[in-house]
Amino acid sequence: MANKRILITGATSGIGHSLFEQYSELGEQVIACGRNQLQLQKMQKLAYKTCAFDITIKSEIAAYAESIESLDILILNAGNCRYIDNAKQFDGELFADVVTTNLISLGWLLEYFLPKVKPGGQVVFISSSATIVPFPRSEAYGASKAGIDYLAKSLRLDLAKEEIDVTLVHPGFIKTPLTNKNDFTMPFLLTSEVAATKIINAVNQRKKYAHFPKRLTLLLKFFSFLPASIWQKIILRDQK
Repeated sequence: MANKRILITGATSGIGHSLFEQYSELGEQVIACGRNQLQLQKMQKLAYKTCAFDITIKSEIAAYAESIESLDILILNAGNCRYIDNAKQFDGELFADVVTTNLISLGWLLEYFLPKVKPGGQVVFISSSATIVPFPRSEAYGASKAGIDYLAKSLRLDLAKEEIDVTLVHPGFIKTPLTNKNDFTMPFLLTSEVAATKIINAVNQRKKYAHFPKRLTLLLKFFSFLPASIWQKIILRDQK
């Protein structure tokens, strides 16, 4: 069986880097994308190709897309997390920055890379279990990830006729440079290596939806069925 050609955004750290390492070990042709040029240079020996671009800059994406002929799997993983610390003094710039990085950028990435995905291929969206129920301070992050959820589900319908599958992934708390900045308890924390393995298994099985760790995600889904007055008290119990 021929090796798969897989493009991963946000491949220089966290889940993206673990996906890069594991897919490379499996002998797949991995196109690693990110902004950290020094890290990409270190990855060149294992990578089929490296691409250094900012996902929020359309012209940079377009330039690299020209050199890519075809893809079997497109993994849209890159993103950022910043919090709204004072809701009354809402930070519109922060909100716009997070939504642009996590959601608007996907429009550019899909415009230039989705046409490269072959029939029988897959598109994978790395969203977040934070979309299951709302969390404090997560107005920007949660809104951007909720947008990803809808985008993935809608795109799945339109890509069916193209024989391209869409997988939506809801990770829980994963230990990455991004979550290392969190100043709150992160229950059922997983390593990025474990997360990558679970994502790869879901992609191999062509699952429409994957969520983990289930100890967390199923609990959040249970909360979402409770009356709002109950789950809000649970989520806000540690808030002063």
